[in-house]
Amino acid sequence: MANYHVMKRPDGNWEDKKEGAGKAAGTYGSQPQAITGARQHVQGSGGGELKIHRADNNKIREAYTIPPAKDPFPPKG
Repeated sequence: MANYHVMKRPDGNWEDKKEGAGKAAGTYGSQPQAITGARQHVQGSGGGELKIHRADNNKIREAYTIPPAKDPFPPKG
C-alpha cells in the first residue's frame, strides 16, 4: 500500500507525489487532473491513502482510502 499527496507546485501546476519520494509521480495542469492521476497511482500500487492539499496554504483538505485496482484475494462464491 502506498500513500500519495496531491499538491500545488510553485510554478502553478499540480503534482501527485508518493509519500516519502523525492520526485513527483506526475505533473498536471489542474487539480482534478492530478487527483485522477494520483488515484490511478494509488490503485496500481495496491491501494492506500490519497491526501489532497489546499492550493492556498498546502494543508490537507481531504483524504480518501483507495482500494487496490484488482483484489489479489477475491471472495469465492
